[in-house]
Amino acid sequence: MLLEASESQLVLVDYQDKLMPVIHEGQQVLSNAVKLAKMAQLLDVPVWGTEQNPSRLGANDAELKSLCKKTLEKMYFSAVAEGLGEWLRPPAKPQGGNARSLPKHLQKPQEQAPERNMVVIAGCETHVCLLQTALELLEEEFDVWVVTDASSSRTERNRDAAFDRLAGAGAELVTTEMVLFEWLRTCEDPAFKDMLALVK
Repeated sequence: MLLEASESQLVLVDYQDKLMPVIHEGQQVLSNAVKLAKMAQLLDVPVWGTEQNPSRLGANDAELKSLCKKTLEKMYFSAVAEGLGEWLRPPAKPQGGNARSLPKHLQKPQEQAPERNMVVIAGCETHVCLLQTALELLEEEFDVWVVTDASSSRTERNRDAAFDRLAGAGAELVTTEMVLFEWLRTCEDPAFKDMLALVK
């Protein structure tokens, strides 16, 4: 039950400029999200962002947004309702041409991107957008890992209630350092020194 970098994707939910100042331990939470995104980039783990109603709540933190492959603007609280699932699991490419036109041994095998079913997710607010997104990802049969020290709400009570509910629904609760060390697995990994610089 360890995370595999080659099977992971990182989803960062709603670290928005107008929201972060009122989030419990907001600066620490944002700092941990940036660490996750930087490590993900070093290990070729795709990083996706979401923004809730950005015309009202502003864009995500600029540094964090620059580390994301794409950012999904949404009005639903769950990013899955707005198409996040298609980003995480793109549809298979249709076979090109008439399959019977070539003998089997001359047909090229279909190139299929490796499945990345482990979704590491963190964000704000934990009891609203993060919770609803994570629950719907579980319904879509992704393995969901919630990074507790990179997630928060305006109040601790709401945050902790969300963690309890997510654990009960089958999500794994982890910390930033758990994710970083599991993605690496060994101190001989070329990215180990970069990771140490992030956690110090």
